[in-house]
Amino acid sequence: MKQISILGCGWLGMPLAKKLLQKDYSIKGSTTTEAKLEILKNEGISSFLISLQANDISHEIVDFLENSEILIINIPPGLRGSSGESFVSKMENFIPFVEKSSVKKVLFVSSTSVYADENQVVTEETVPNPETESGKQLLISENLLLNNSNFQSTILRFGGLIGEDRHPINFLAGRNNIENPQAPINLIHQQDCIEIIQKIIEKEVWNTVLNAVAPFHPTRKKYYTEKALEQNLALPQFNENEHSVGKTVSSNKLIQLLNYQFKNLG
Repeated sequence: MKQISILGCGWLGMPLAKKLLQKDYSIKGSTTTEAKLEILKNEGISSFLISLQANDISHEIVDFLENSEILIINIPPGLRGSSGESFVSKMENFIPFVEKSSVKKVLFVSSTSVYADENQVVTEETVPNPETESGKQLLISENLLLNNSNFQSTILRFGGLIGEDRHPINFLAGRNNIENPQAPINLIHQQDCIEIIQKIIEKEVWNTVLNAVAPFHPTRKKYYTEKALEQNLALPQFNENEHSVGKTVSSNKLIQLLNYQFKNLG
């Protein structure tokens, strides 16, 4: 039975862990919340309380990684808080433990925020040019992993994450002066995220970078207006006076490599 460690069993990591358990993998999962340890255990997941720090490390890291061949890193940069801790520093502190462990393959959940918001189609060949602090730190972290010869890494750049309980229209409804009405959407459903990660593991797709965005790119105005109407929410109002700026993220490489068909287009 192959063992996988999932660093970050939150909104995506928890259902991912449950799906991989159904596929007869043995799963170790981490959480930063003590109350969630029991929830993970009840699902059959070996649970660990781990919060990455820039200058400290949990003693549970070694046990969390022990005997796992695959590590999935699925934690947000978390740069919005007041701690000011660098995500890159946390990764630099964590990676030496991965090097010394049994882990041979790392899947790093990143974001399409590593690409600049310019009016163009971006592929994995596009030179990343992040504009946000989290995008900048994600890109540095990607390269720390890709350039490490102790294990093979695949970088998975997700677009905006949506799911049954998570959709941008819930906070855009009724708002005024929303920017970039003519920019394309770049979203991916939780179900597709989970199936894509499963496919990468099954097909042994390592040492690569993949964009993961549903191939469905209507304008923000069209898409969010339709979503508001569907759900009987107040219509979002867009700023039509400013020029719209936004990229279209291509997932063609992923579709071809994994022979993948997206299940949910938003």
